[in-house]
Order: sequence, then structure tokens, then C-alpha cells
Amino acid sequence: MRFINKAGLTTALLCFSTFLYSANPGENSDSRPPEALGYVEWVVLQDTSLRLKSRLDTGAKTSSLHAVNVEPFDKDGKEWVSFQIPLGDHKDQPTEGELDHEDITLELERPIERTVLIKRKGAPSQRRYVVRMEFCIAGTPHETQFSLTDRSKFSYPVLLGRRFMRDDNILVDSADAFLAKRECEYMTLEELAEKHQANVLEELN
Repeated sequence: MRFINKAGLTTALLCFSTFLYSANPGENSDSRPPEALGYVEWVVLQDTSLRLKSRLDTGAKTSSLHAVNVEPFDKDGKEWVSFQIPLGDHKDQPTEGELDHEDITLELERPIERTVLIKRKGAPSQRRYVVRMEFCIAGTPHETQFSLTDRSKFSYPVLLGRRFMRDDNILVDSADAFLAKRECEYMTLEELAEKHQANVLEELN
């Protein structure tokens, strides 16, 4: 296994879910026009070139990112967290066939922004770490907070919530997916591994 160490009002129109630009519109300096995206879009984490499928979910406030082995630690007197993203859990990265997704796991570190307590039906509440991540969607860079949680049993490794939509002036078309008119730059699985080769650890079977 390889580990790589350290984002209308007429019925003829589509149905959009709209959000306020911010709690106080007068304080929002973003004058960009609203951008319409599908309920599913590709995102690329900026510092890794990792491409992941994301669901834009109006029912969630905070965005979520698939992560395992989430461990807090102290760095220069501040709280950080390390976590891993196994690429084999969703296999979204394009491949040239030379490597298997199961062989690649990204290992990342981020400062902890805060923690959230998630109430779960029929299960104990779960405390999650929240980090800030830069990512690209529809050819445009963004940054938002992501809670780290194991999403291996879900179809989408990334969930984008209302905070991102509000802060970045996003409209969601709940009837269609992949409406982005521009793409973000990403790498193949092999290019990603080669880019981070200096930080790759190999575990021989």
C-alpha cells in the first residue's frame, strides 16, 4: 500500500434552492452573480489535486469530507488534526491503469477550526473535528469548513453544505447534476502519486 503525506418563478424554469448571501448582506463584499450548480459536482482539493465527487446538500449546514484515522495532536502550541483519505473508498481519481485506487491513501494535516457534536438517530452522538480546506469547483477556487467523518458507506466522499452555498453565492439545481460549465485541473492517479513521490511510503505485502 502506498501512503502519500501531506478544497424562476415560472414552471418552465428548473427548481432552484436559493440562499441568502450572508447573515448581513451589507457585510458581504462578494459582488459575483449567483452561480448555478447541480446537486452533484466534481471538486478538486487544491493542495493535492485530488478529485472527488460532491453532493450539494441544502439540508446540511457544515460541509463534510471523507476521512479515516482522524487523530488530534499538538503543533507549535496549537491544536491540529491528522487524517487519511483512502482513494479506494470511492475511486473518483482518473487512472491510466498503472496503479490501483486501493493502493493509494492520502495523509493530511490541518489546524483544528472547531469541533461539532453530531446527534445521530439510534446511535450515540459523535464529536467531529472541523478543518478549513481550499478546493476548486466549477473552475473556481473556494474555501470552507469541513467536518471530518468516515463517508466510505456513502456515495459521495464530499458533502457541501449551506455555509459554503451562502458564503459563495451558490444556487443548487435539485433536478440535475454536473451542470458546471468549467472544470478544475486535476491529475490522474499515477500523476498524483508521482507528484508526491518524495513523501510516499510503501508497505510491502
